[in-house]
Amino acid sequence: MTCFPASTLSPPTLTLLPHSHSQCAVAVRVRVSLNKRHSQRHKSNSIICSVTKTHAAGNGSFETETAVVEKPQLESLFQVSRGYPSPFGATVRDGGVNFAIYSPNALSATLCLFTLSDFQNVSHSSLHFPKSENEFNNLSACVSGFTSDHNRVTEYVPLDPLINRTGGVWHVFLRGDFRDMLYGYKFDGKFSPREGHYYDSSRILLDPYAKAVISRGEFGALGPDGNCWPLMAGMIPSNDDEFDWEGDLPLKYPQKDLVIYEMHVRGFTKHESSNTKFPGTYLGVVEKLDHLKELGVNCIELMPCHEFNELEYFSYKSVQGDYRVNFWGYSTINYFSPMIRYSSAGIRNCGHDGINEIKFLIKEAHKRGIEVIMDVVFNHTAEGNQNGPIISFRGVDNSIYYMLAPKGEFYNYSGCGNTFNCSHPVVRQFIVDCLRYWVTEMHVDGFRFDLASIMTRSSSLWDGANVFGAPIEGDLLTTGTPLSSPPLIDLISNDPILCGVKLIAEAWDAGGLYQVGTFPHWGIWSEWNGKYRDMVRKFIKGTDGFAGAFAECLCGSPNLYQGGGRKPWHSINFVCAHDGFTLADLVTYNKKHNLSNGEDNNDGENHNNSWNCGQEGEFVSTSVKKLRKRQMRNFFLSLMVSQGVPMIYMGDEYGHTKGGNNNTYCHDNYLNYFRWDKKEESSSDFFRFCCLMTKFRQECESLGLDDFPTSKRLQWHGHFPGMPDWSETSRFVAFTMVQ
Repeated sequence: MTCFPASTLSPPTLTLLPHSHSQCAVAVRVRVSLNKRHSQRHKSNSIICSVTKTHAAGNGSFETETAVVEKPQLESLFQVSRGYPSPFGATVRDGGVNFAIYSPNALSATLCLFTLSDFQNVSHSSLHFPKSENEFNNLSACVSGFTSDHNRVTEYVPLDPLINRTGGVWHVFLRGDFRDMLYGYKFDGKFSPREGHYYDSSRILLDPYAKAVISRGEFGALGPDGNCWPLMAGMIPSNDDEFDWEGDLPLKYPQKDLVIYEMHVRGFTKHESSNTKFPGTYLGVVEKLDHLKELGVNCIELMPCHEFNELEYFSYKSVQGDYRVNFWGYSTINYFSPMIRYSSAGIRNCGHDGINEIKFLIKEAHKRGIEVIMDVVFNHTAEGNQNGPIISFRGVDNSIYYMLAPKGEFYNYSGCGNTFNCSHPVVRQFIVDCLRYWVTEMHVDGFRFDLASIMTRSSSLWDGANVFGAPIEGDLLTTGTPLSSPPLIDLISNDPILCGVKLIAEAWDAGGLYQVGTFPHWGIWSEWNGKYRDMVRKFIKGTDGFAGAFAECLCGSPNLYQGGGRKPWHSINFVCAHDGFTLADLVTYNKKHNLSNGEDNNDGENHNNSWNCGQEGEFVSTSVKKLRKRQMRNFFLSLMVSQGVPMIYMGDEYGHTKGGNNNTYCHDNYLNYFRWDKKEESSSDFFRFCCLMTKFRQECESLGLDDFPTSKRLQWHGHFPGMPDWSETSRFVAFTMVQ
């Protein structure tokens, strides 16, 4: 069925006949008439579509079915024309805005425009997800949270597949007043999960290329009627979006000279002791950048700052008497939009101000000589498995964006319900477009890729001819098979823009693929060195047989990287990170204490290689406390004198504790907040020690070598000079380096 807007009503009748002359021939006649009506909010027209379908009956006669559908046609606020199929997203050009989106399997598409006031008044129902095709078809029993009231969408712009479609791209160009305007899309097509399709014309979807996502304005605040998934829409760009970068340029530090600090934007300044004007925001971080300068940090790695829904699994935690939220943010909704609720502006000015706040953070960091790396999550999205919400990618084209089994099931190499289809040609171009945007428009200096091994797996319906242009002999790979030359990693590594920024892989995934030391690197990718973490922890806590492995770590892990032609700086060394024990908890607890997460202590890593120094918990004897302080110094010293790139986790510089919880993903409270009062306590001298050690590292050339150290400049010692002890029971390693 095709409905035509008033501008296409000549001739009034269209007949489509197939070329076949068999008895199964079908004639479809669409008759369109114009009907005037007056709504409560707009003068509007409605289009009456009479659809007649004639088909051959078994006895040689013909049967006819007729349906009449009425659709609203609002008085247009915009001048509409064909538009352009590229670039994707909403783009300002030629005195208007071009909209383009890729959805090759959709049968129809409609651009939905909102004024900000209409959007904020849109009616929502509680979110319910269809569990089957039958439930989906029974629309009276299935009301979804992203459906809209016709009276609240300011204007619908239906796209004509003959005019507004090029290949699989739907596009339209509009001129008009876009002040305080937002947009989304509706797509119609097949709803067939077994075939990988989830089209539903009642849902308004986010454009994957939207540059800001507008929904709730305050972190943790529920939507209308307590809705955790209120309607979301994309910001429409304008010519007034210029930001004054004041001549900001990339710092381009050699990676071997970096001291990285893993930071959570909200957690860094949300605690009341931060005394910031805008706690828990990008601007709050700006107020505390001088702390990082004092610590000796020259690169911050921001935990996910792409748009996510912190209320994704909102529920009550009886243990602590508060609510579970997605605090860490590893569940992306949109990869172009910064997390708007990390801004003090919220949704003011349709997200433009929020974008400027993160730009201001990056600019101010650069002024202080600090690079900014983004932690990005291209392994899965917030849409989850078949029971998850339809927000964006799934409704636009589920079969393109997700890794699917032959009957439509979602592969789950991420452990979060779905797996992004990274090796698909369209998806990998999407990822590159996103990364380029953050480098060129937002001025970030690099990326850390969460569960990066997923990006090396083959896509759904893997086909060598589709990826490389010709079949590959012996190419019998199935979906998800690790590739030696993954096309996405190849594309990023050879991109003229991205090859010049920092690229860091978390070289494993939840499907059991572990690539530390073997991640496809093209000579430029470095890795979170999880083996460094494990070896250093084991040696310092006193496990037998790790003196030699510890020495390898001090040398930059040549056992992992030298054979592949890489250098020490390809190893990102860390003892602690966001997932796992903090440095203080590493020497305080033998076991995890995660009951407050509400999962009966079943979540989080069980093998932490920690040692409580003789007594479990914080309330212990003075002698145990002294030993713990010494152990913390041993860990930090090892990190600072190792070849490679050291990474410090936020709060470890003063001994932050999470009470033994090694998986605080769901806590928006003191467990994840930087305690500025603790850092300032006169009794804490650990921060001073950390500052002196980072300074020592920066002043000592031999601790940041371009290549692995050799016996020409490195000498090992034991309890006596020149006599190292590599025995099973060795607890002592020392070395000297020639400057």
